[in-house]
Amino acid sequence: MIGYVGKRIATWAVLVFLATNLTWFLATWFLDPRSNYALRRPPLPDSVVDTTLTSYNLNDKTPLIERWWTWLSGILLHWDWGATPVGESVNGEVGYRILTSVQLVAGATIIATVLGVGLGVYTALRQYRFADRAWQFISIAAINIPVAVAGLGIVLLGISLNQSVGHTVLYVAGSGGVDVHGFFPVLADRLRHLILPTLTLVVVQYAGLHFVQRSLLLDTIDADYVRTARAKGLTRGTAVRRHALRTAIIPVAVGVAFAIPAVFVGAVITETIFGWEGMGRYFVTSIGTNDIHGAVAVAAFGALTTAVGAILADIVVVYLDPRVRVG
Repeated sequence: MIGYVGKRIATWAVLVFLATNLTWFLATWFLDPRSNYALRRPPLPDSVVDTTLTSYNLNDKTPLIERWWTWLSGILLHWDWGATPVGESVNGEVGYRILTSVQLVAGATIIATVLGVGLGVYTALRQYRFADRAWQFISIAAINIPVAVAGLGIVLLGISLNQSVGHTVLYVAGSGGVDVHGFFPVLADRLRHLILPTLTLVVVQYAGLHFVQRSLLLDTIDADYVRTARAKGLTRGTAVRRHALRTAIIPVAVGVAFAIPAVFVGAVITETIFGWEGMGRYFVTSIGTNDIHGAVAVAAFGALTTAVGAILADIVVVYLDPRVRVG
């Protein structure tokens, strides 16, 4: 198992390295940091612009290979991902936003997965009954709600709750207070900022997992090994959870593992509605400001999370499927 995981890590490390470097060349080709200075009034002399861009390793007059090697050697030797067109450190910008995104995405993904899988099992065991049809109706409605609509609706609910109580119970903007000190006060403040955006992501994520898990479980719920387990004295629910679910949950686990990078970088609308400075919002901002190094850093983070998701998916499959372990 350790050797298998080691090989997968080595393979993905090479792929992440190649993808990151390819992204740098594409970003250098499409983004133009020099244009950020074109609308300055009064206009800056070309010599000043060249000097400024050169100091940030963004001068298009410098040979491409020289700029690439300066960028790459900075990462390999100093873990320095470069500077933005205004001189800010990409390391600092990305580091802050990674922590912000992890707070939002990790909890939402765990809750949505548990809820989706749980509902899939619950409704599969009650196929065509009232509970099954009711939850299907709710999930169909949830899966068709755009993220923006869900987010704005939850903001309105939060505002209504605050107004009915008479003070701020849940915050509808930002990721944390400014003048909050102490471990428990900071923790409580973070949770109050986190609940509404997390709820938004859960609403738009869980329904797909519910339908996929229900469908997969219905395909295995009457399999021979499940009937054999029931013949040995297990109840229907116990046999399904111990045996049918173990097989049916594999595609869901793999799907969730590979969806993690998309959620990290793709939660742009949710971050915008609730004022969270996460990775998705930073990626859009970096493109809009011709921030080559920032865009590449976000792409590298996406490639890394994809690799982590793929390796986790491999481990989950090996753990859940004895046929893979034997192979």
